[in-house]
Amino acid sequence: MAFEKSPMERFAATCATSEIWWDSSPLIYESWSEKVVGGVDAGKREAVSARHGRYFTEDRPGEQLFRGCTTNPPLTLAAIKDRPGFWKAWTIELRRRNPDASVNELWWMLYLELIKRAAERYLGVFNQSGFQYRYVTGQVDARCIDQEDVMKRQAESIAAQASNVMIKIPGSAQGLEVIKYLTAKGISTCATLCFTLPQFVAVAESVKEGLQIAKKNGVDLSHWRSTIAYMTARYEELGSFKEEQEKLGIELSETEIRWSSIAILKKGIQFLEEGGYPSKMLVASMRKGPVVDGKARVYHFEKVAGADIVYTCPGKFIALIDEVCADIDFDPDAWKEPPPDEAIETLNKFQYFSEAYDPHGLEPPQFNTHPSMIATATQFGNACSDMETFVEESIQDADIASKVQVLV
Repeated sequence: MAFEKSPMERFAATCATSEIWWDSSPLIYESWSEKVVGGVDAGKREAVSARHGRYFTEDRPGEQLFRGCTTNPPLTLAAIKDRPGFWKAWTIELRRRNPDASVNELWWMLYLELIKRAAERYLGVFNQSGFQYRYVTGQVDARCIDQEDVMKRQAESIAAQASNVMIKIPGSAQGLEVIKYLTAKGISTCATLCFTLPQFVAVAESVKEGLQIAKKNGVDLSHWRSTIAYMTARYEELGSFKEEQEKLGIELSETEIRWSSIAILKKGIQFLEEGGYPSKMLVASMRKGPVVDGKARVYHFEKVAGADIVYTCPGKFIALIDEVCADIDFDPDAWKEPPPDEAIETLNKFQYFSEAYDPHGLEPPQFNTHPSMIATATQFGNACSDMETFVEESIQDADIASKVQVLV
């Protein structure tokens, strides 16, 4: 049946090897879609519902728009909140089966189960694609970004949940060693909490070194991939732009701030391509803006159209693109266009940008203290703590002594 392509579908068509991923747990997709469809005019509901069915469907997985899925602790927590009664009962049953387990151990078992269920929804088409598409990411505890041994153990336990799980490891100094270690074992990784070009470079080198070890040892790499996640808006919003603007007496426009993250992303794509690195950039945390000639634009998306990268999009952003970009023609060569010289000249006056734009602007120990790293790791760590609290409250005063039941 013929249908009019949505902006998301037209964007995906700008590059055959680009990938649109769902930036949430697959476990919440249906409930998200139902809420969106229920909120539009009655006359548009059928079309919107059909569009969502093309984005993700288990009936025709090979035809769907999404080629993968990113999760993290906040998104996994959101999956719990989507079905709190179910997960509370599941946690109580988990406690019955593991009466001596600590709250932290029970939380980790629950966390692994959520990752496993998410991955299983994409597993069939992953196998059909020759192990190339429909990876689902699972992240190590964000409270442990400087604990190499802990991250290694957690990563291997996450990887054991399904063959299409890609492990999210922070782009910290210790995370670099973990990425090298996992790559050497043929375990797919997604470097996360990355905000600067020096991090992209360091991750790419760690992957390269790990891959050399894997090949030397004859490791099976048929299920292996590497991505480097760049959180654009988080870079813009969580750093020191505001403080430096006051100090320098320079007020950055919304357009210039958008170009700061886009310029770093473009340079990262160029670095990986020219260096022949096997890692693929993954752009996340995209936002609306700037306003051009009275019309809202989405430069985070538009200005890198046509690139051979991963674009991971949460439901809110997908709805935004389908609304704001309805009449925008995406340029397949947009990603090749250099940032405006004037914007780069102004931005380079800011230390926060210049050190992030220079491939050697930061050393690995500085990755851990980057303001965007600290803020994001704190937020993600809080989500881990909130999941532990959910477990603790679920089993508190629960009837643990009842007969063990079948977990579903």
